[in-house]
Amino acid sequence: MSANEAVQGHIDIRRLDIHFGRGAARFQAVSDVNITVPGGQFVCLLGPSGCGKSTVLGALAGHLAPSRGELLLDGAPISGPHPERGLVFQHHTLFPWKRVLDNVAFGLKMKGLARAERETKARELLHLMGLEGFERHYPAQLSGGMQQRVEIARSLINRPRVLLMDEPFGALDAQTRLLMQELLLDVWTRVRTTVLFVTHDIDEALFLADRILVMSARPGRIIEDLAVDFPRPRDALLTTTEDFNRLKRHCMDLLHHDRGERVLERLSPIGDGGAASVSFAV
Repeated sequence: MSANEAVQGHIDIRRLDIHFGRGAARFQAVSDVNITVPGGQFVCLLGPSGCGKSTVLGALAGHLAPSRGELLLDGAPISGPHPERGLVFQHHTLFPWKRVLDNVAFGLKMKGLARAERETKARELLHLMGLEGFERHYPAQLSGGMQQRVEIARSLINRPRVLLMDEPFGALDAQTRLLMQELLLDVWTRVRTTVLFVTHDIDEALFLADRILVMSARPGRIIEDLAVDFPRPRDALLTTTEDFNRLKRHCMDLLHHDRGERVLERLSPIGDGGAASVSFAV
């Protein structure tokens, strides 16, 4: 990898606020989010359901406009969807009427590449994803894990600077999920694109990430930027180590403490300088 390639995929999010709704129904989804991700890093956004993780990802994908703040990729503002930012959802978005090979090659077809060239590149990615022999299958003929492999290959065919993954393994059974996590890490070590991966699963975040950005309950904000220094390559035995479980307990404490603070905020009366005041009958 050249020095120029190494810096591709640098993400900057500055003072990001996002609101939804209008009038009395208007609410804030994320609040003052600031994130910097160097090119090639694997970062997980971890937080409870509804905290705004997917909202941040949607803004980076160019599908949501911020209420305030800016989002930059390699110094350029993000103003809409673009193939340089690949997006993988929990449920695949493959074309059911197209075979696997044509699904993966579709992005290159839209760029005008000749059939022979795009099929060669698609076959290379399918080999990388362990899907040789399934090129002529339709998505409905594949298992859930295989469908997600095709989805990832389809995103990677455009050689994106950033791969945005929104709980891509959340619908899979535990065994398949672990296999997909290991496969994703193997593929990532080869392609070295920047990955921003949304999850509410602490084990998944610790197993995958270089860094974990822990988000609060809504409105989502970053409450800790946690370095994950486990050596790579990683395998399932990592999850049994004391260091892994120590960091897991730390993440659980962060999320539980934040949840407790939010409960106190909701119970606190407004006034008296905003001080919390909760009484319990015993």
